[in-house]
Amino acid sequence: MQLRLGVVLVISALSLAGCGRFALNNHSLDYKKAQALEPLKFPEGATVRPFTPLYPAPTVDPLAIEHAPKLENESGNRYALPRPKEMQNSANSTANATSVGRPQLVTDGNKNPLLKVEGPTASAWQYTFATLSSLNYKVVSQAENGYEATIKVGEQNYLLKLSAVGSSNTVALFKLDTTFADPAIATEVLTQIYQNWPA
Repeated sequence: MQLRLGVVLVISALSLAGCGRFALNNHSLDYKKAQALEPLKFPEGATVRPFTPLYPAPTVDPLAIEHAPKLENESGNRYALPRPKEMQNSANSTANATSVGRPQLVTDGNKNPLLKVEGPTASAWQYTFATLSSLNYKVVSQAENGYEATIKVGEQNYLLKLSAVGSSNTVALFKLDTTFADPAIATEVLTQIYQNWPA
């Protein structure tokens, strides 16, 4: 009786643990062997609604498939995500938390010039504003709660604004109606900030 109960408990424990413990093939990578199927064919004379696939399969370049990340276990028989990278030690992270990187001149998708700065937003704005103050642009006003300043370029006022996403900051020049400034003027102002950035 106890032997039967023991066998039943062992089988139950193994079945509850699942096959994942033994790295058996669970067919999670079978999609890689999928073949293209020809479209559905209807009998001649049948009246059917027009057939359009809801989720058409994209055409993928074979070179992209070759260089795609390998999301499988060591045996190559199961889907597995890579382990997260280890965290940096706290000494390096506190040193990097206050440092501001050298800016880079970039353009967005609409060819508007931007100045990209890595580092804490408050520090990036301090560097930007300090550089701006050293140039020959008159600062008309500075926002108290945000990272923006109204400056005079020639005879016209513009809004210099810093926006942040994570530790990446972008500085852009806008007209006062919050549309992007003329690319030539924006490039001139941002290039001068870039060239006079404090070391």
